[in-house]
Amino acid sequence: MSDKNDKLRPFSSQVVDGMERAPSRAMLYAVGFKPEDFKKPQIGIASTWSMVTPCNMHINKLADDAANGVNGANGKAVIFNTITISDGISMGTEGMKYSLVSREVIADSIETVTGCQGFDGVVAIGGCDKNMPGCMIAIARLNRPAIFVYGGTILPGCHKDKKLDVVSVFEAVGARANNKIDDAELAAIEAKAIPGAGSCGGMYTANTMASAIEALGMSLPNSSAQAAISEDKRLDCERAGAAVVELINKEIKPSDIMTKKAFENAITVVIALGGSTNAVLHLLAMANAAKIDLTLDDFTRIGAHVPMLADLKPSGRYQMAELVEIGGIQPLMKELLDRGLLHGDCLTVTGKTLAENLADVTPYPIGQDMILPFDKPIKKDSHLVILYGNLAKEGAVAKITGKEGLVFTGSAKVFDEEEQALQAILNGDIVKDDVIVVRYEGPKGGPGMREMLSPTSAIMGKGLGKEVALITDGRFSGGTHGFVVGHITPEAYVGGALAIVQNGDRITINAETNELTLHVDENEIASRLTQWQQPAPRYTRGVLAKYAKLVSSASTGAVTDN
Repeated sequence: MSDKNDKLRPFSSQVVDGMERAPSRAMLYAVGFKPEDFKKPQIGIASTWSMVTPCNMHINKLADDAANGVNGANGKAVIFNTITISDGISMGTEGMKYSLVSREVIADSIETVTGCQGFDGVVAIGGCDKNMPGCMIAIARLNRPAIFVYGGTILPGCHKDKKLDVVSVFEAVGARANNKIDDAELAAIEAKAIPGAGSCGGMYTANTMASAIEALGMSLPNSSAQAAISEDKRLDCERAGAAVVELINKEIKPSDIMTKKAFENAITVVIALGGSTNAVLHLLAMANAAKIDLTLDDFTRIGAHVPMLADLKPSGRYQMAELVEIGGIQPLMKELLDRGLLHGDCLTVTGKTLAENLADVTPYPIGQDMILPFDKPIKKDSHLVILYGNLAKEGAVAKITGKEGLVFTGSAKVFDEEEQALQAILNGDIVKDDVIVVRYEGPKGGPGMREMLSPTSAIMGKGLGKEVALITDGRFSGGTHGFVVGHITPEAYVGGALAIVQNGDRITINAETNELTLHVDENEIASRLTQWQQPAPRYTRGVLAKYAKLVSSASTGAVTDN
């Protein structure tokens, strides 16, 4: 057998080398190992395959492709599974409370299997929203040569020559409630919106995080911009498998790649693409796992000089599959680099720097109007606006593209859970100049920080997108658009000022001064807080109860590994 100190097998050698490890080898023969495989670096292929969602239904095949790449590069691949849940299916229900929790379960499970089995490297393949940061948190903790592979975007659905995606259905529910469409039209949209495998089609959270991880340097070039069912995606997986073996040969670890400057690159690309507010939460969590000091204020600092350029859904016209057709995010990254907005010296999983990877990238085709020129941006600075004020002393995250305006003042209508707010919207109880306040939906209070796609989509479907605002200590789907503020901290459950807002209170959201203000005298706020009592926890046993006890504030990424 090989020496236990083999530098290519620092972990697997401890499991399979030597006379005393014969029982381990005996068990591995049963799962397909041959004698020569024990001399190869072992690569764990973390698959998020599941039939609970179209985002992940194809990933078992992609895991096989990645394994082929590993084995062809003289490594030994071992495929294992972790979980996924479906945000799109559970949205608006009690089950959605498990969504953000799944990020932690995924991270813990990949760390557990890799650490236990002694894998020398990892390929992690994710589809639905929480898969990506979950995989990356594990990769950062383990700090073994690793690559993330995105499962790929879905192709658009179509109805009456109009392209559809899952958000089309959520908004159709609002339109039906407002009698703008009938039951037959809603059923037709529902049946045609999701044509097959792949993650939700706009610049929602899955595509946002895939793009961020590519910009971070932890995916191969173009991994974020490929259709789920395509030859390009199959080859991406094969190449990733081979590339991890090469990372082992070169002794390149995630800590060499996931630097502060690399996270700044990821933030820059997310802003230029008009990406999801969830990117703030997830990048903070990934940086925490990588022991990088990243804060909410870094988003403000970087966002001051990075324009929003992509006319992509939810607020724009195009889907990710259409961006794939014109070159994905690589030409955009080349433009950002050429303008000094990216750090070109950051190392990537190719073994080359970001600048070297982008050197031969060709520009977008002339005449395309999906990625706007720098002198005619959708917004001259970031759409991800970090707000502070007496309602958010530790910060909040707004998604303001400018299409909704930059300032909104209205009267509070307060709800202690998402379902109450949704029913009020559908019933017509929400009117112009209302600020819908949804509280006790934070990481601890929910628990689990549900996404508010159902109420925000109902607002859009009702035609109220520019007439009302919604603020919450919960969060938003990447499919949300309109005048919305989430991640309000401190959250209501721990005694944040959101807990004492009353119906009729005036609230201002100001994206020019970056403030979220409750127009109530400070003495009155203090008086209300002295009378406030923390609600009983909604869960006292099980995973949600454990999560509520461990989870940090949304302003630090809602992490459980503090």
